[in-house]
Amino acid sequence: MNILFVENHAIFAKVVTAQFLSQYQVTIVPKISDAWTLLSNGNFDSVLVDFDLDDGKGDELVKKIRAHQLNVKVVAVSSHKRGNTALHKAGADAICGKFEFSRIGTVIEQLCSQ
Repeated sequence: MNILFVENHAIFAKVVTAQFLSQYQVTIVPKISDAWTLLSNGNFDSVLVDFDLDDGKGDELVKKIRAHQLNVKVVAVSSHKRGNTALHKAGADAICGKFEFSRIGTVIEQLCSQ
């Protein structure tokens, strides 16, 4: 399974990828623009999106994904309730806050099996 992880805290992204996502092929990018380039050219099953990113808010990316009807599952992964609410309202399929990351594999598997 190919996962795009849109997260601007590089150390956090690397640690949780190694600890909770090692069974997946994960690409980490810090910006919406980088994510969109990869989504436009790549084949991802799921996108994990943080809210506060280097070049904007993650809900902008989620809205763009939905507007272009990309066939990808989106998981909101902010550490803040406000961010996860905004991501979900923009069209994220699920929420798994950063403090709940021990269950991210289960969330991804459930979404992608639907």
